[in-house]
Amino acid sequence: MNLSLLIIVPFLTAIAILFSKEAKTTRIISLLGAVVQLALALFLLTAYLQERSAGNTAPMLFEYNYVWFAPLHINYHVGVDGISIAMILLTAFVVLAGILVSWKIDKWNREYFFLLLFLSMGAYGFFISLDLFTLFFFLEVAVIPKFLLIGIWGSGKKEYSAMKLALMLMGGSALVFVGLAGIFFNTNTFDILQIAQLHIPVATQKFFFPFAFIGFGVFTALFPFHTWVPDGHSSAPTAASMFLAGISMKLGGYGCLRVATYLMPDAAHAYSGVIIALATIAIIYGAFATMMQKDLKYINAYSSVSHCGFVLLGIGMLTKTSINGAVLQMVSHGLMTALFFAAIGMIYGRTHTRMVAQLGGLLKVTPFISTVFVIAGLCSLGLPGLSGFVAEMTVFMGSWQNPDNLYRLATILACASIVVTAVYILRATGKTIMGPINQTYLRLNDATWNEKLAAGVLITGIVIIGIAPFLINGLIAGGTETIMKQIGKTIISK
Repeated sequence: MNLSLLIIVPFLTAIAILFSKEAKTTRIISLLGAVVQLALALFLLTAYLQERSAGNTAPMLFEYNYVWFAPLHINYHVGVDGISIAMILLTAFVVLAGILVSWKIDKWNREYFFLLLFLSMGAYGFFISLDLFTLFFFLEVAVIPKFLLIGIWGSGKKEYSAMKLALMLMGGSALVFVGLAGIFFNTNTFDILQIAQLHIPVATQKFFFPFAFIGFGVFTALFPFHTWVPDGHSSAPTAASMFLAGISMKLGGYGCLRVATYLMPDAAHAYSGVIIALATIAIIYGAFATMMQKDLKYINAYSSVSHCGFVLLGIGMLTKTSINGAVLQMVSHGLMTALFFAAIGMIYGRTHTRMVAQLGGLLKVTPFISTVFVIAGLCSLGLPGLSGFVAEMTVFMGSWQNPDNLYRLATILACASIVVTAVYILRATGKTIMGPINQTYLRLNDATWNEKLAAGVLITGIVIIGIAPFLINGLIAGGTETIMKQIGKTIISK
Protein backbone atom coordinates (compact mmCIF):
# COMPACT_ATOMS: atom_id res chain seq x y z
CA MET A 1 0.00 0.00 0.00
CA ASN A 2 1.14 3.54 -0.74
CA LEU A 3 1.28 5.25 2.65
CA SER A 4 1.42 8.67 1.03
CA LEU A 5 -2.33 8.32 0.37
CA LEU A 6 -2.86 8.99 4.08
CA ILE A 7 -1.36 12.43 3.50
CA ILE A 8 -2.71 13.05 0.00
CA VAL A 9 -6.38 12.28 0.80
CA PRO A 10 -6.81 14.84 3.64
CA PHE A 11 -4.76 17.37 1.66
CA LEU A 12 -6.92 17.03 -1.46
CA THR A 13 -10.07 17.07 0.68
CA ALA A 14 -8.93 20.30 2.34
CA ILE A 15 -8.21 21.89 -1.05
CA ALA A 16 -11.61 20.78 -2.39
CA ILE A 17 -13.28 22.40 0.62
CA LEU A 18 -11.76 25.77 -0.24
CA PHE A 19 -13.50 25.66 -3.62
CA SER A 20 -16.92 24.68 -2.24
CA LYS A 21 -19.48 27.46 -2.33
CA GLU A 22 -22.18 26.21 0.04
CA ALA A 23 -21.99 25.07 3.66
CA LYS A 24 -23.81 21.84 2.83
CA THR A 25 -21.30 21.00 0.12
CA THR A 26 -18.44 21.70 2.52
CA ARG A 27 -19.89 19.30 5.09
CA ILE A 28 -20.41 16.55 2.55
CA ILE A 29 -16.88 16.88 1.13
CA SER A 30 -15.43 16.80 4.66
CA LEU A 31 -17.46 13.75 5.60
CA LEU A 32 -16.52 11.88 2.43
CA GLY A 33 -12.86 12.73 3.02
CA ALA A 34 -13.06 11.42 6.61
CA VAL A 35 -14.79 8.21 5.45
CA VAL A 36 -12.06 7.65 2.84
CA GLN A 37 -9.42 8.17 5.54
CA LEU A 38 -11.03 5.51 7.72
CA ALA A 39 -11.33 3.15 4.75
CA LEU A 40 -7.62 3.65 3.98
CA ALA A 41 -6.71 2.99 7.62
CA LEU A 42 -8.75 -0.23 7.67
CA PHE A 43 -7.28 -1.33 4.33
CA LEU A 44 -3.79 -0.63 5.70
CA LEU A 45 -4.58 -2.74 8.76
CA THR A 46 -5.75 -5.63 6.57
CA ALA A 47 -2.70 -5.40 4.29
CA TYR A 48 -0.36 -5.23 7.29
CA LEU A 49 -1.88 -8.32 8.92
CA GLN A 50 -1.69 -10.21 5.63
CA GLU A 51 2.00 -9.34 5.26
CA ARG A 52 2.75 -10.51 8.79
CA SER A 53 0.76 -13.71 8.26
CA ALA A 54 2.78 -14.35 5.09
CA GLY A 55 5.97 -14.30 7.16
CA ASN A 56 7.24 -10.76 6.56
CA THR A 57 9.24 -9.97 9.69
CA ALA A 58 10.71 -6.62 8.63
CA PRO A 59 10.53 -4.00 11.42
CA MET A 60 8.64 -1.63 9.12
CA LEU A 61 6.35 -2.47 6.22
CA PHE A 62 5.29 -0.55 3.11
CA GLU A 63 8.45 1.54 3.21
CA TYR A 64 9.06 4.30 0.69
CA ASN A 65 12.26 6.33 0.69
CA TYR A 66 12.76 9.40 -1.50
CA VAL A 67 15.63 11.89 -1.22
CA TRP A 68 14.16 15.23 -0.19
CA PHE A 69 17.27 17.36 0.46
CA ALA A 70 20.49 15.46 -0.20
CA PRO A 71 23.05 17.88 1.35
CA LEU A 72 21.54 17.34 4.83
CA HIS A 73 20.51 13.72 4.21
CA ILE A 74 16.83 14.58 4.57
CA ASN A 75 14.57 11.94 3.05
CA TYR A 76 10.87 11.49 2.71
CA HIS A 77 11.06 8.06 4.33
CA VAL A 78 7.82 6.45 5.49
CA GLY A 79 6.81 3.05 6.81
CA VAL A 80 4.62 1.49 9.50
CA ASP A 81 4.60 -1.12 12.20
CA GLY A 82 1.75 -2.18 14.46
CA ILE A 83 2.16 0.78 16.80
CA SER A 84 1.98 3.23 13.88
CA ILE A 85 -1.16 1.54 12.54
CA ALA A 86 -2.83 1.72 15.97
CA MET A 87 -2.20 5.48 16.00
CA ILE A 88 -3.43 5.83 12.40
CA LEU A 89 -6.66 3.99 13.23
CA LEU A 90 -7.15 6.20 16.28
CA THR A 91 -6.68 9.30 14.12
CA ALA A 92 -9.16 8.06 11.51
CA PHE A 93 -11.82 7.33 14.14
CA VAL A 94 -11.44 10.72 15.85
CA VAL A 95 -11.37 12.63 12.55
CA LEU A 96 -14.63 11.05 11.39
CA ALA A 97 -16.30 11.68 14.76
CA GLY A 98 -15.01 15.26 14.84
CA ILE A 99 -16.39 16.03 11.39
CA LEU A 100 -19.79 14.61 12.35
CA VAL A 101 -19.95 16.54 15.63
CA SER A 102 -19.13 19.77 13.75
CA TRP A 103 -21.95 19.29 11.24
CA LYS A 104 -23.81 22.48 12.22
CA ILE A 105 -20.80 24.82 12.33
CA ASP A 106 -21.81 27.96 10.43
CA LYS A 107 -19.11 30.52 11.19
CA TRP A 108 -16.47 30.40 8.44
CA ASN A 109 -17.56 26.88 7.60
CA ARG A 110 -14.96 26.21 4.89
CA GLU A 111 -12.02 27.46 6.91
CA TYR A 112 -13.07 25.41 9.94
CA PHE A 113 -13.23 22.08 8.11
CA PHE A 114 -10.09 22.94 6.15
CA LEU A 115 -8.13 23.31 9.38
CA LEU A 116 -9.52 20.07 10.83
CA LEU A 117 -8.42 18.13 7.77
CA PHE A 118 -5.08 19.91 7.65
CA LEU A 119 -4.48 18.86 11.26
CA SER A 120 -5.31 15.25 10.41
CA MET A 121 -2.82 15.36 7.52
CA GLY A 122 -0.09 16.43 9.94
CA ALA A 123 -0.97 13.60 12.34
CA TYR A 124 -0.89 10.91 9.62
CA GLY A 125 2.42 12.23 8.31
CA PHE A 126 3.89 12.18 11.80
CA PHE A 127 2.87 8.59 12.52
CA ILE A 128 4.26 7.18 9.26
CA SER A 129 7.55 9.13 9.20
CA LEU A 130 10.81 7.20 9.50
CA ASP A 131 12.96 10.29 8.94
CA LEU A 132 13.42 12.56 11.95
CA PHE A 133 13.28 15.78 9.94
CA THR A 134 10.11 14.67 8.13
CA LEU A 135 8.62 13.66 11.47
CA PHE A 136 9.41 17.10 12.90
CA PHE A 137 7.95 18.79 9.83
CA PHE A 138 4.60 17.03 10.25
CA LEU A 139 4.65 17.72 14.00
CA GLU A 140 4.72 21.42 13.20
CA VAL A 141 2.03 21.06 10.54
CA ALA A 142 -0.22 19.64 13.27
CA VAL A 143 0.41 22.60 15.62
CA ILE A 144 -0.65 25.57 13.46
CA PRO A 145 -4.34 24.62 12.99
CA LYS A 146 -4.84 24.29 16.76
CA PHE A 147 -3.99 27.94 17.34
CA LEU A 148 -6.46 29.11 14.70
CA LEU A 149 -9.24 26.71 15.70
CA ILE A 150 -9.17 27.94 19.29
CA GLY A 151 -8.51 31.60 18.53
CA ILE A 152 -11.32 31.93 15.97
CA TRP A 153 -13.99 29.37 16.92
CA GLY A 154 -13.27 29.02 20.63
CA SER A 155 -15.12 30.41 23.62
CA GLY A 156 -14.21 32.12 26.89
CA LYS A 157 -10.62 33.36 27.04
CA LYS A 158 -9.99 31.98 23.58
CA GLU A 159 -7.24 34.40 22.52
CA TYR A 160 -5.29 33.83 25.72
CA SER A 161 -5.76 30.05 25.52
CA ALA A 162 -4.78 29.90 21.86
CA MET A 163 -1.64 31.96 22.47
CA LYS A 164 -0.66 29.93 25.54
CA LEU A 165 -1.13 26.65 23.69
CA ALA A 166 0.85 27.84 20.67
CA LEU A 167 3.74 29.22 22.75
CA MET A 168 4.05 26.13 24.93
CA LEU A 169 3.84 23.70 22.03
CA MET A 170 6.31 25.76 20.02
CA GLY A 171 8.59 25.73 23.04
CA GLY A 172 8.25 21.95 23.13
CA SER A 173 9.01 21.82 19.42
CA ALA A 174 12.17 23.86 19.97
CA LEU A 175 13.37 21.34 22.55
CA VAL A 176 12.52 18.49 20.18
CA PHE A 177 14.52 20.16 17.41
CA VAL A 178 17.59 20.44 19.64
CA GLY A 179 17.29 16.76 20.52
CA LEU A 180 16.89 15.71 16.87
CA ALA A 181 19.79 17.94 15.79
CA GLY A 182 21.97 16.33 18.44
CA ILE A 183 21.13 12.88 17.11
CA PHE A 184 21.83 13.98 13.53
CA PHE A 185 25.22 15.53 14.25
CA ASN A 186 26.32 12.37 16.02
CA THR A 187 25.07 9.93 13.37
CA ASN A 188 25.05 12.04 10.17
CA THR A 189 21.59 10.77 9.32
CA PHE A 190 17.95 11.50 10.13
CA ASP A 191 16.88 7.93 9.26
CA ILE A 192 15.31 6.28 12.33
CA LEU A 193 16.09 2.72 11.20
CA GLN A 194 19.73 3.57 10.48
CA ILE A 195 20.17 5.39 13.77
CA ALA A 196 18.76 2.39 15.64
CA GLN A 197 21.60 0.26 14.21
CA LEU A 198 24.25 2.68 15.45
CA HIS A 199 25.35 3.32 19.01
CA ILE A 200 25.25 6.94 20.01
CA PRO A 201 27.82 7.59 22.79
CA VAL A 202 26.19 7.31 26.22
CA ALA A 203 27.30 10.81 27.26
CA THR A 204 25.73 12.24 24.11
CA GLN A 205 22.51 10.33 24.74
CA LYS A 206 22.31 11.63 28.30
CA PHE A 207 22.77 15.22 27.09
CA PHE A 208 20.22 15.18 24.24
CA PHE A 209 17.63 12.76 25.65
CA PRO A 210 16.07 15.37 27.99
CA PHE A 211 15.58 17.77 25.08
CA ALA A 212 13.75 15.17 22.99
CA PHE A 213 11.75 13.59 25.81
CA ILE A 214 10.70 16.83 27.51
CA GLY A 215 9.96 18.42 24.14
CA PHE A 216 7.62 15.61 23.14
CA GLY A 217 6.43 15.44 26.75
CA VAL A 218 5.06 18.98 26.52
CA PHE A 219 2.64 17.69 23.87
CA THR A 220 1.48 14.87 26.12
CA ALA A 221 1.01 16.97 29.30
CA LEU A 222 4.27 16.05 31.04
CA PHE A 223 4.28 17.64 34.50
CA PRO A 224 5.00 20.55 35.05
CA PHE A 225 4.57 21.53 31.36
CA HIS A 226 0.90 20.56 31.32
CA THR A 227 -0.69 23.96 31.99
CA TRP A 228 -1.71 24.55 28.37
CA VAL A 229 -4.04 21.54 28.50
CA PRO A 230 -6.88 22.87 30.73
CA ASP A 231 -6.93 26.31 29.09
CA GLY A 232 -6.66 24.93 25.56
CA HIS A 233 -9.38 22.33 26.00
CA SER A 234 -11.78 24.63 27.84
CA SER A 235 -11.68 27.30 25.13
CA ALA A 236 -11.55 25.06 22.04
CA PRO A 237 -14.65 24.20 19.99
CA THR A 238 -15.86 20.63 20.46
CA ALA A 239 -14.10 19.03 17.47
CA ALA A 240 -10.87 20.87 18.27
CA SER A 241 -11.00 19.56 21.86
CA MET A 242 -11.53 16.07 20.47
CA PHE A 243 -8.54 16.47 18.15
CA LEU A 244 -6.34 18.02 20.84
CA ALA A 245 -6.92 15.29 23.40
CA GLY A 246 -7.60 12.42 21.03
CA ILE A 247 -4.81 12.97 18.51
CA SER A 248 -2.43 15.84 19.31
CA MET A 249 -1.51 14.66 22.80
CA LYS A 250 -0.68 11.26 21.28
CA LEU A 251 1.94 12.84 19.05
CA GLY A 252 3.91 13.53 22.20
CA GLY A 253 3.56 10.03 23.64
CA TYR A 254 4.48 8.47 20.32
CA GLY A 255 7.53 10.74 20.01
CA CYS A 256 8.69 9.91 23.55
CA LEU A 257 8.53 6.22 22.67
CA ARG A 258 9.60 6.10 19.01
CA VAL A 259 12.30 8.77 19.10
CA ALA A 260 13.62 9.42 22.60
CA THR A 261 13.37 5.93 24.12
CA TYR A 262 14.01 3.85 20.99
CA LEU A 263 16.97 5.83 19.65
CA MET A 264 18.58 6.69 23.02
CA PRO A 265 17.98 3.60 25.19
CA ASP A 266 20.99 4.17 27.48
CA ALA A 267 19.67 7.58 28.42
CA ALA A 268 16.15 6.15 28.80
CA HIS A 269 17.53 3.80 31.46
CA ALA A 270 19.48 6.58 33.13
CA TYR A 271 16.49 8.92 33.33
CA SER A 272 13.78 6.32 33.96
CA GLY A 273 13.51 7.27 37.63
CA VAL A 274 12.91 10.93 36.76
CA ILE A 275 10.32 10.00 34.11
CA ILE A 276 8.46 7.75 36.54
CA ALA A 277 8.51 10.40 39.27
CA LEU A 278 7.08 13.07 36.94
CA ALA A 279 4.51 10.64 35.55
CA THR A 280 3.36 9.65 39.05
CA ILE A 281 3.04 13.30 40.06
CA ALA A 282 0.98 13.98 36.92
CA ILE A 283 -1.31 11.02 37.63
CA ILE A 284 -1.99 12.00 41.26
CA TYR A 285 -2.00 15.76 40.76
CA GLY A 286 -4.26 15.49 37.71
CA ALA A 287 -6.73 13.30 39.59
CA PHE A 288 -6.97 15.57 42.64
CA ALA A 289 -7.06 18.75 40.51
CA THR A 290 -9.98 17.26 38.58
CA MET A 291 -11.95 16.87 41.81
CA MET A 292 -11.81 20.64 42.30
CA GLN A 293 -13.25 21.54 38.90
CA LYS A 294 -16.82 22.70 38.33
CA ASP A 295 -16.71 23.04 34.53
CA LEU A 296 -17.20 19.81 32.54
CA LYS A 297 -14.47 20.68 30.05
CA TYR A 298 -12.00 21.44 32.82
CA ILE A 299 -12.91 18.11 34.43
CA ASN A 300 -12.06 16.25 31.23
CA ALA A 301 -8.96 18.36 30.61
CA TYR A 302 -7.41 17.77 34.04
CA SER A 303 -8.34 14.09 33.90
CA SER A 304 -6.41 13.96 30.61
CA VAL A 305 -3.31 15.16 32.46
CA SER A 306 -3.77 12.23 34.85
CA HIS A 307 -4.50 9.66 32.15
CA CYS A 308 -1.59 10.75 29.96
CA GLY A 309 0.60 10.23 33.01
CA PHE A 310 -0.10 6.50 32.61
CA VAL A 311 1.40 6.66 29.12
CA LEU A 312 4.63 8.17 30.45
CA LEU A 313 4.65 5.79 33.41
CA GLY A 314 4.47 2.81 31.06
CA ILE A 315 7.28 4.16 28.90
CA GLY A 316 9.47 4.98 31.91
CA MET A 317 9.18 1.47 33.37
CA LEU A 318 10.88 0.03 30.26
CA THR A 319 9.25 -3.42 30.41
CA LYS A 320 7.53 -5.00 27.45
CA THR A 321 4.17 -5.18 29.19
CA SER A 322 4.36 -1.58 30.42
CA ILE A 323 5.21 -0.28 26.94
CA ASN A 324 2.33 -2.33 25.54
CA GLY A 325 0.17 -0.66 28.15
CA ALA A 326 1.46 2.79 27.20
CA VAL A 327 0.41 2.24 23.58
CA LEU A 328 -2.96 0.83 24.66
CA GLN A 329 -3.46 3.83 26.93
CA MET A 330 -2.73 6.23 24.07
CA VAL A 331 -5.38 4.58 21.90
CA SER A 332 -7.89 4.15 24.73
CA HIS A 333 -7.50 7.69 26.03
CA GLY A 334 -7.77 9.08 22.50
CA LEU A 335 -11.12 7.38 21.96
CA MET A 336 -12.42 7.94 25.47
CA THR A 337 -11.58 11.62 25.82
CA ALA A 338 -12.84 12.38 22.30
CA LEU A 339 -16.15 10.74 23.27
CA PHE A 340 -16.26 12.70 26.53
CA PHE A 341 -15.65 16.02 24.78
CA ALA A 342 -18.27 15.12 22.17
CA ALA A 343 -20.84 14.46 24.91
CA ILE A 344 -19.90 17.69 26.71
CA GLY A 345 -20.23 19.59 23.43
CA MET A 346 -23.69 18.11 22.86
CA ILE A 347 -24.78 19.15 26.37
CA TYR A 348 -23.33 22.66 26.01
CA GLY A 349 -24.94 23.12 22.60
CA ARG A 350 -28.36 22.58 24.19
CA THR A 351 -28.03 24.06 27.68
CA HIS A 352 -25.41 26.75 26.92
CA THR A 353 -23.57 25.92 30.12
CA ARG A 354 -20.84 23.50 31.18
CA MET A 355 -21.14 24.23 34.90
CA VAL A 356 -22.04 21.07 36.80
CA ALA A 357 -24.07 22.96 39.41
CA GLN A 358 -26.40 24.36 36.73
CA LEU A 359 -27.16 20.98 35.19
CA GLY A 360 -29.10 17.97 36.42
CA GLY A 361 -31.73 15.47 35.35
CA LEU A 362 -30.61 15.43 31.71
CA LEU A 363 -31.21 11.69 31.48
CA LYS A 364 -34.96 12.39 31.41
CA VAL A 365 -34.86 14.61 28.32
CA THR A 366 -31.67 13.59 26.51
CA PRO A 367 -31.29 9.84 27.18
CA PHE A 368 -28.88 9.16 24.30
CA ILE A 369 -26.49 12.01 25.14
CA SER A 370 -26.63 11.06 28.82
CA THR A 371 -25.83 7.44 27.99
CA VAL A 372 -22.82 8.55 25.94
CA PHE A 373 -21.69 10.70 28.86
CA VAL A 374 -21.96 7.74 31.24
CA ILE A 375 -20.06 5.39 28.91
CA ALA A 376 -17.23 7.90 28.54
CA GLY A 377 -17.10 8.35 32.31
CA LEU A 378 -17.10 4.63 33.05
CA CYS A 379 -14.32 4.11 30.53
CA SER A 380 -12.33 6.87 32.22
CA LEU A 381 -12.62 5.25 35.65
CA GLY A 382 -11.57 1.87 34.23
CA LEU A 383 -14.75 -0.21 34.14
CA PRO A 384 -14.03 -3.79 32.96
CA GLY A 385 -15.31 -4.39 29.45
CA LEU A 386 -14.20 -0.98 28.22
CA SER A 387 -10.81 0.08 26.86
CA GLY A 388 -9.79 2.10 29.92
CA PHE A 389 -9.64 -0.99 32.11
CA VAL A 390 -7.51 -2.95 29.65
CA ALA A 391 -5.03 -0.10 29.12
CA GLU A 392 -4.55 0.88 32.74
CA MET A 393 -4.32 -2.70 34.02
CA THR A 394 -1.66 -3.46 31.39
CA VAL A 395 0.36 -0.44 32.52
CA PHE A 396 0.04 -1.50 36.17
CA MET A 397 1.04 -5.10 35.46
CA GLY A 398 4.01 -4.02 33.38
CA SER A 399 5.07 -1.47 35.97
CA TRP A 400 4.97 -4.05 38.77
CA GLN A 401 7.32 -6.27 36.74
CA ASN A 402 10.07 -3.75 37.41
CA PRO A 403 11.67 -5.11 40.63
CA ASP A 404 12.88 -1.75 41.98
CA ASN A 405 11.02 -0.96 45.22
CA LEU A 406 10.66 2.75 44.45
CA TYR A 407 9.21 1.93 41.04
CA ARG A 408 6.73 -0.40 42.70
CA LEU A 409 5.79 2.36 45.12
CA ALA A 410 5.08 4.58 42.11
CA THR A 411 2.90 1.79 40.71
CA ILE A 412 0.91 1.58 43.96
CA LEU A 413 0.39 5.35 44.01
CA ALA A 414 -0.75 5.30 40.37
CA CYS A 415 -3.20 2.49 41.18
CA ALA A 416 -4.57 4.49 44.10
CA SER A 417 -5.49 7.32 41.72
CA ILE A 418 -8.27 5.10 40.34
CA VAL A 419 -10.23 5.71 43.54
CA VAL A 420 -9.99 9.47 43.06
CA THR A 421 -11.00 9.06 39.41
CA ALA A 422 -14.09 7.12 40.45
CA VAL A 423 -15.04 9.90 42.88
CA TYR A 424 -14.92 12.78 40.39
CA ILE A 425 -16.46 10.80 37.52
CA LEU A 426 -19.39 9.47 39.54
CA ARG A 427 -19.96 12.84 41.18
CA ALA A 428 -19.96 14.70 37.85
CA THR A 429 -22.21 12.07 36.28
CA GLY A 430 -24.65 12.12 39.19
CA LYS A 431 -24.95 15.89 39.27
CA THR A 432 -25.18 16.28 35.49
CA ILE A 433 -27.66 13.64 34.40
CA MET A 434 -29.35 12.40 37.59
CA GLY A 435 -31.67 14.10 40.07
CA PRO A 436 -34.32 16.76 39.46
CA ILE A 437 -34.16 18.55 36.13
CA ASN A 438 -33.78 22.27 35.72
CA GLN A 439 -37.16 23.50 34.46
CA THR A 440 -35.52 25.47 31.64
CA TYR A 441 -34.22 22.20 30.12
CA LEU A 442 -37.56 20.39 29.84
CA ARG A 443 -37.81 20.91 26.08
CA LEU A 444 -34.28 19.95 25.06
CA ASN A 445 -33.80 17.84 21.96
CA ASP A 446 -31.81 14.63 22.14
CA ALA A 447 -28.89 13.78 19.84
CA THR A 448 -29.25 14.26 16.08
CA TRP A 449 -28.26 11.63 13.52
CA ASN A 450 -24.76 13.00 13.06
CA GLU A 451 -24.12 13.15 16.81
CA LYS A 452 -25.36 9.58 17.24
CA LEU A 453 -23.11 8.38 14.45
CA ALA A 454 -20.11 10.23 15.89
CA ALA A 455 -20.66 8.70 19.32
CA GLY A 456 -21.24 5.27 17.78
CA VAL A 457 -17.91 5.37 15.94
CA LEU A 458 -15.96 6.12 19.13
CA ILE A 459 -17.92 3.71 21.35
CA THR A 460 -17.28 0.93 18.83
CA GLY A 461 -13.53 1.38 19.26
CA ILE A 462 -13.81 1.53 23.06
CA VAL A 463 -15.87 -1.65 23.29
CA ILE A 464 -13.77 -3.63 20.80
CA ILE A 465 -10.60 -2.92 22.79
CA GLY A 466 -12.38 -3.62 26.08
CA ILE A 467 -13.89 -6.95 25.02
CA ALA A 468 -11.19 -8.24 22.66
CA PRO A 469 -7.90 -6.62 23.77
CA PHE A 470 -5.95 -9.43 22.11
CA LEU A 471 -6.73 -7.86 18.74
CA ILE A 472 -4.81 -4.64 19.39
CA ASN A 473 -2.25 -6.46 21.56
CA GLY A 474 -1.43 -8.71 18.63
CA LEU A 475 -1.19 -5.70 16.34
CA ILE A 476 1.30 -3.75 18.45
CA ALA A 477 3.31 -6.73 19.72
CA GLY A 478 5.83 -6.64 16.86
CA GLY A 479 6.57 -2.94 17.30
CA THR A 480 6.94 -3.34 21.05
CA GLU A 481 9.29 -6.29 20.54
CA THR A 482 11.52 -4.18 18.28
CA ILE A 483 11.71 -1.42 20.91
CA MET A 484 12.48 -3.95 23.65
CA LYS A 485 15.30 -5.45 21.62
CA GLN A 486 16.85 -2.00 21.39
CA ILE A 487 16.44 -1.52 25.15
CA GLY A 488 17.80 -5.04 25.70
CA LYS A 489 21.02 -4.19 23.88
CA THR A 490 21.67 -1.58 26.54
CA ILE A 491 21.11 -4.04 29.36
CA ILE A 492 23.41 -6.63 27.74
CA SER A 493 26.14 -4.05 27.11
CA LYS A 494 26.11 -3.19 30.79
